[in-house]
Amino acid sequence: MVPRTMRAVRQMEAGGKLVIETVPVPQPGPGEVLIRMAASPINPSDLASLKGGYLSHHHPFTPGLEGSGTVVSAGKGLLPRLRIGKRVACSPNPEEDGTWAEYMKTSVLKTVPLPSSVSMEQGSMMLVNPMTAMAFMQMAKGGKHKAMVNNAAASALGKMLIRLAILQDIPLINIVRKASQVEALKAMGATYVLNSSDSSFESELQQLSTRLGATLFLDAVTGEQTALLLKAAPRGSTIVAYARLSGDPIAADPGELMVENKRITGFQLGSWLQTKSTPFKLSFINQVKSRLGNELTSTIHQISSMEKVEEAIQSYKTHMSDGKIVLNLRSESE
Repeated sequence: MVPRTMRAVRQMEAGGKLVIETVPVPQPGPGEVLIRMAASPINPSDLASLKGGYLSHHHPFTPGLEGSGTVVSAGKGLLPRLRIGKRVACSPNPEEDGTWAEYMKTSVLKTVPLPSSVSMEQGSMMLVNPMTAMAFMQMAKGGKHKAMVNNAAASALGKMLIRLAILQDIPLINIVRKASQVEALKAMGATYVLNSSDSSFESELQQLSTRLGATLFLDAVTGEQTALLLKAAPRGSTIVAYARLSGDPIAADPGELMVENKRITGFQLGSWLQTKSTPFKLSFINQVKSRLGNELTSTIHQISSMEKVEEAIQSYKTHMSDGKIVLNLRSESE
């Protein structure tokens, strides 16, 4: 029995405090399903969404860009009806309320059935990081890049990339900010780890990138570090901006782009998937699902209640490399 109201995390204005409100349970329309939410992680993209700017929303709104739960009702259409009772990973419709609530409605095409071996907590993290990591590996192979560079290597996504790069035998240069992170990544099998805090970092990055032929640079920091990556990158390299952890606009020397035939491009998972065919998407999703318990596993640092979302966000901001913080969204009666 679906209740008429639910608890949801709400933000009233960009950058504003998060509150718990009782709001109506949304009704699924044609091609949509209603999901009783179980879990949702806090991602850097969620922090950007709460701050506003390039990921701004209407207000008030419910945050949360991915999660997991059970489909409890459906709008018109065969596929929505077939999803009823299924455990799924899910993401919200564009410009609609997100996953940080007891219930969420979304397009059935934004749901992926979860294998029985995958917990709701791990399943809640299936879409953003695992799919992004797999997409980057597709870009590396499709672009015939001999090696890659990632400047957020201690993150959950960074650790997935390390495992995938080892599996697919693609050299990966990992950039971190602390000596302790260097040791941690080497312990999990990373061959090349550079500390951006070292005085020799820039020259080491340039030499290693040239030696390995690294021409795909994954930039989660942007700001001034984009200019540093661009300068270190070999001729013909591509810098892919996929997050904005610094909060600063990209700084770059146009001469590097014009004379060295380098380029800067952006990556957003949903936009990337929209360029792919349906058979590709189905195969891609199955590949992600098959690796969820292995290369694409995320370490969970903490599970927090919805009521403590503000505390959870602050903890995540200061302990990003320790693992994911997942919100428990199950209703009080469960």
